[in-house]
Amino acid sequence: MSESLPPEGHAPAEGLRERKRRATRQRIAEVGLQLFLTNGYESTTLDAIAAEAGISRRTFFSYFKSKDDVILSWQEAGWAGIHRELLQVSPDLAPLDAVRDVLVSHISRYTTEQMAAIDRLMRSSESLLARKQAYYAEQEKQLFATLCEVWRQPERRMTLRVVAMASLGAMRLAIQTWQEQSGQPKPVASYLKEAFDTLKSEL
Repeated sequence: MSESLPPEGHAPAEGLRERKRRATRQRIAEVGLQLFLTNGYESTTLDAIAAEAGISRRTFFSYFKSKDDVILSWQEAGWAGIHRELLQVSPDLAPLDAVRDVLVSHISRYTTEQMAAIDRLMRSSESLLARKQAYYAEQEKQLFATLCEVWRQPERRMTLRVVAMASLGAMRLAIQTWQEQSGQPKPVASYLKEAFDTLKSEL
């Protein structure tokens, strides 16, 4: 079955209501993350997040379905930034190199301490771990769609699908290796570069 190119489109200008809703969602996410880091994931209740964010429990559910969604919203925001950056790269670049550069640049913005704190949160909940695996699969599809918007030649779609799969695999391997490291800790970005270097040398 042939793949169709993702449709081109222009997002409508964001109105005041949408800006307020986005700001409220971001505030809830920031409050939730801080409470998770301070008190632990399991010890932080929805009521505590709502109270700290200055909203009702009912309003919380207008923005998030669960505590898991608060954590995953940070990943969603990060990936949204990655996709925006990829859409700005030149189609003259090799797709794998472009993805590598954007991913390494993005992950380099986080300190080792920040990455470790988020990693501990993600691993503190079985439901979060399960959803994280499913999330990788969804991001692979979205990455492929983004690549198709930059490199629009139909004959390149198979290559772009392989790039999306390999890039997500490299990121997962880098994070796993970083988690298992001993001795003087290295940042995730170093492992990510190594993973892509290994990938390129074997292709």
